[in-house]
Parts: sequence; structure tokens; C-alpha cells
Amino acid sequence: MLDLANLASAPQVPAILGDFGADVVKVEPPGGDPLRGMGQQRDGQSLVFAFVNRNKRGITLDLATDDGQDEFRRLVAVADVVVENAPARVQRAWRCTWDDLHPLNPGLILASVSCYGQDGPYADRPGAGTLAEAFAGLTHMTGDADGPPMLPSVPLGDLLTGTVGALGVLAALHHRHRTGEGQHVDVSMYEPVLQLLGVTIASWHPGDPPPHRHGSRVPGGVPRNVYRTGDGQWIVVSGTTDAQVGRLLGILGLDTDDGRARFGASPARLRVADELDSLVARWIADRDRDDVLATLLDARIPAAPVHDLAALLGDPQVQARGDVVTVDGVPMVAPAPRLGRTPGAITSSGPGLGAHNDEVRRDWLT
Repeated sequence: MLDLANLASAPQVPAILGDFGADVVKVEPPGGDPLRGMGQQRDGQSLVFAFVNRNKRGITLDLATDDGQDEFRRLVAVADVVVENAPARVQRAWRCTWDDLHPLNPGLILASVSCYGQDGPYADRPGAGTLAEAFAGLTHMTGDADGPPMLPSVPLGDLLTGTVGALGVLAALHHRHRTGEGQHVDVSMYEPVLQLLGVTIASWHPGDPPPHRHGSRVPGGVPRNVYRTGDGQWIVVSGTTDAQVGRLLGILGLDTDDGRARFGASPARLRVADELDSLVARWIADRDRDDVLATLLDARIPAAPVHDLAALLGDPQVQARGDVVTVDGVPMVAPAPRLGRTPGAITSSGPGLGAHNDEVRRDWLT
């Protein structure tokens, strides 16, 4: 794979595939990816760059020059995949559009990442994962019901773009395996976010008021919320099936004819969702977190603590699974999913600028 992309979203497409063995070569201009100077730094290295560009070798090419373009085209001729996120005018100047690259390598997969996709009236607009979250409706649906819309505190749109882009590349490679044909994979940033609203969109009838945020609740299921325990901790409960609620009623002391009539079946309890949610909140607020979790889990009612990062990294489940690994001094989330025969691995953090110029030329071009 040739990674011609920069910043945080598009480079995660090859990073994810690199976790599972793809030979990824990051192509940077002589001045380097701007991400190298962004975010938290350690020993002069951007930790975000180190994570986003894990498992890659790095070379420098000046695609503003004929020599740089000629060498890039030689690399394209032997590549399986190219990932890029350049604006259209830059693609044309660098001669790296689909029409430029496809004749060099008919089996090539070109993944182009942009905020709004390669066509439509917004195709030339600049964007980022944060804009994609807002544009695709997620921001409107996030936050308290009576509060302002909210952005997540993590770059959700960027990671979703990387994941969906990797899926698109794999699907295109499967098609090539069967037919020999390459193809152009158009990865927008807003459409992966839109996938998160699939159930919301399917449940909405045009002409009705648009769906609104509900805090931590969802309109189609109760109880599902974040609850404060008696010792000042927080847990999440999501036990919305009839069977789960039936067991919960026994815990709440509501396993009576009246309780089952009001709350036992989903259509009935949705009509009194606020009441049931308040009863659950009140029961939880009278008990310590560990007692609440033990009681609910013993009854097979889905519940979990709300971890901060320190608690998460200290959790025995996370430690047993090895979910965070340290590579070159940088903590990184281990690859997912887990494959039984060909597990993913992170072997290196983001490369130094031009660190593999000679090595890649030798491996790819001789």
C-alpha cells in the first residue's frame, strides 16, 4: 500500500490494514506530514502521528516536481493500493487522479478520502471528521434533551472513516481477486457517521418532527441510561428486552400483576418510560456501585461501570486481553478484531521523515 494521505483521518485506512500485515509505505513531501507538528509531543515526536502511522515505512517524494511524480508512478505500477486525500486541484497537479493512475496499473485500488465524497455539490468543500459528525446529524443527536448539541470528546468521525475505508479497500481487493479488476473507492467522512444513524433514520416518518437528542436514553428502549450510584460512581444499564425487564422487576420489588402490566411488555413500558427510568435510578442511587453491578449481573441484566482512562487501563478484562500495547514508548490500542490464524500486531510507531527511502526503493523498484 502507498499512503499518500496526511493528517488524522485518511492515514488510518492503511494503518488498520497494516495492523494485519499490509506492507504500507507512507509517502510524505520533503517538509513532512503536518500532523508531525500537531497534538501532544514526546521527545520531539507527535504521539498522534506515531499512532496514526503505526506499522508503516516512510519515504519522501516531492510530487510538485517531475522527478518526484515519475518515481511515484513507478511505485504505483507495482502497488496494490493507493490511499490519498488531496484536494482535486492537487490531485491534478500531482497526476494522481484515478484517470492518471489506473492506466499504469489496471489492478490498482485507489481509495480517495474526503469529507463529502468525490461528487455532489459539496465535493470541493474542505472538511474534517468533526464537520462530518455535525453534517451527518450525530452532533444534533448528542447531548441532553434540553441542552445544546455536543461533539464527542474523541475524534469519532476520523476513526469511523478509517474503519469504513479499510472495509472498502478489502471489498475492492476481493473483487480484484475474482476478476483482476481494480477500482476507485470513494470514502467520504460523513457517510460512515451517517451509518450510526441508520436505526434512527429507518424509524422516522417524513413529515414528523425530526428526531431529537435524549441524553443517554433512546426512544425505543428502557431502561437504558447512565445512572449515579450511592457512592458517587457512575454505571450504565441497558436491559431493554422483556426478559431482562422481567428479571429487573423482581429486583425493584415490582414483580406484581400491576408491575408486569405496566412494565413487562415493551409497548406498555415505553408509554411510561420516564417512570420506569426514575424507579431504576432511585434503586441504584441507594446502593454502592459494586453492589449494584453484582446484583444486576447476577440477574443477567447488562450493566457496566463508566470507566475513565485510568480505570479502563487497570481493568482486569482489558489487561487479560492485552488491549493496550506499548510500542516505541507510545501506548497504542491493540488491533481489532482478533483473528485466530492471522492475528494483527503493532510492530512500530510512525516512521521518521524519509527513514526508509533507500529500503523502499530497493524492495519495490529493483
